[in-house]
Amino acid sequence: MKITVQDFTGIYDYQPFMQELRAAAETCKNICRLDCTKIVGTDCYCDDEAVKTINEMIDEAENRDSTESKCMIKNRDNSANVPAIHFFDNGNYHYMSKLWTDRVQEPFTLIVFDHHPDMQPPRFGGILSCGGWVKEVLDNNKFIQNAIIIGVKDELVETVHKELSQSEEADILDKVTFIKESELTKHSSQTFLSSLTPSASGAAVRSYQQINLPLRHSPGSLLVSRLSSPYSLYISIDKDALSSAYAATNWDQGSLTLDALKECITTLAAGHKILGIDICGERAHDFEGNEHLTVQEADTLNNALNRELVEFLQKI
Repeated sequence: MKITVQDFTGIYDYQPFMQELRAAAETCKNICRLDCTKIVGTDCYCDDEAVKTINEMIDEAENRDSTESKCMIKNRDNSANVPAIHFFDNGNYHYMSKLWTDRVQEPFTLIVFDHHPDMQPPRFGGILSCGGWVKEVLDNNKFIQNAIIIGVKDELVETVHKELSQSEEADILDKVTFIKESELTKHSSQTFLSSLTPSASGAAVRSYQQINLPLRHSPGSLLVSRLSSPYSLYISIDKDALSSAYAATNWDQGSLTLDALKECITTLAAGHKILGIDICGERAHDFEGNEHLTVQEADTLNNALNRELVEFLQKI
């Protein structure tokens, strides 16, 4: 499994696990560190020049080893799915998932874990942003079939509907399913995941709000069979979807548990080709502590989570 770490703010310097990956990148072709700290025009918004620089940096890293066809995807045989993991700092850089999915060359469903919908219409001349990258993918990526956004703050879903309706772009919502934060607390992850299978014809995923599944559904073969899908999956995780018990991020956080996140990914990966897995949601570099956590406690929490996620994802 390939691991790429894109460091934009230097935050990974405070996490021993990420420093282990940095050291390993010196000798291991399956670990790649990209120093993005000197690229201007990247914080929250990524201007065209920064996009070009980042893509060139990724291309150069990929070309260092001709035995790896792509840094983000590597299938070693026809039966094994070997997705790559991409870390890219805090939530201000979640737009990196747009740049990584630009490299996908087959139909796919985008799975996003995020406390925010990231579907704002562009506000500054179409510049790519952390708050609108999902919409950018849906608007411009010819391979995306639909998107499922899990853990979104309830009122933000309504805001997205309103904003897109006002801009006469509401049709794009036909390709999106929102799983609201409140719905995660009412239903087991197996229950809501069993409703998310795209049809073979490529029709939009059904709205979860229209499905009333009984809570007696349990893990296992029933869930797997109901998740059969003609599409590969691309998974993007902003850790702010998780409860503050598991991560310290730079945005307001949801209530998803780590076990529920793992359960969702395990279920999604069963019988599906996973094209890539993105992870962002570190603390802000200038975080000085709050009433809940010191800086050191935040780093310890995030370090443990990143290590656990990698160890878990290497087994799926």
